[in-house]
Amino acid sequence: MKTIAMTTTAMRRLLSLLLLIQLFAFTASAQTVKYYDESIDPVEQMDKAVAQAKDEGKYVVCQLGGNWCKWCRWFAKFITDDAEISQTIADNFVYIHVNYASDKDERSRIVNQRLANASRFGFPVLVVLDEEGKVIHIQQSDYLEEGEGYNRERVLKFFQKWTPQAVRTVVR
Repeated sequence: MKTIAMTTTAMRRLLSLLLLIQLFAFTASAQTVKYYDESIDPVEQMDKAVAQAKDEGKYVVCQLGGNWCKWCRWFAKFITDDAEISQTIADNFVYIHVNYASDKDERSRIVNQRLANASRFGFPVLVVLDEEGKVIHIQQSDYLEEGEGYNRERVLKFFQKWTPQAVRTVVR
């Protein structure tokens, strides 16, 4: 009996250890998702997005931030995981993640200047560009937050209010 009890205890410990290892591996892989490509020129990235938006009759949404920003990663995952929000974006916008390395980084300063000093609102910040590349709206993301995440209704409403059709509709 004693041998069986020790074997059961050893098995429980081994299973617990394996589960713990899997949990750490899953957590580590979830944290390594990179939404922002730090190797590309963000100005070229924006120019390409504007050209694509013009061809497709859409606007551009620049999510300014970086892989260093947990709220930026959370927002990127949030909009990807929600089917209705994701579809609204796909139908109306060319959505890009524009890397902002730091205030001291030359590329970041150029991007920030082009995006009407959007970094003043913190990160992530969403900048809507029309089909000509003109800034038409800057959205501070904290208005979209709720607790340790984002409010689905507010996020969806933001995207719906800034579609090309919504912006061009004349209210009388």
